[in-house]
Amino acid sequence: MAIKKNGVDQQLIRDLANILTETDLTEIEIEQEELRIRVSRNGTVQTVQATAAMPGAMPVSPPALAATEAAADTPAPVPANTVNSPMVGTAYLAASPGARPFVEVGQTIREGQTVMIVEAMKTMNQIPSPQGGKVVEILVEDGQPVEYGEPLIVLE
Repeated sequence: MAIKKNGVDQQLIRDLANILTETDLTEIEIEQEELRIRVSRNGTVQTVQATAAMPGAMPVSPPALAATEAAADTPAPVPANTVNSPMVGTAYLAASPGARPFVEVGQTIREGQTVMIVEAMKTMNQIPSPQGGKVVEILVEDGQPVEYGEPLIVLE
């Protein structure tokens, strides 16, 4: 049974922190209905932020909130025509090891076409292209950890 404190699922936060450790990511964020949880790590210290649209909910670690919000205010530039990761996980360019990749540089793809898989919490999630176009660059390698919003593929 999940331990809840102030409406926040403590086991979920522990699971997210474990994902950070296992994948060497610096930050992970999920949003479910009106609950948003961001777990980030600076050096060896792990911090947790939980925000909900309900009375009495407040960040678990206020100092971490300021640090993560400051980092969020300066997003890295992203090319206009990219396929971005909708989640944190591990990117796979093919359906199985040794299989042909979903897409290759120079290939023309259509909107909705699967371009790769991102494994998150032992679930394989097909990533569809939000638009059609020619694949100019694949920015990740097979088996590489990816973060939410990270550009995966550049389209022309």
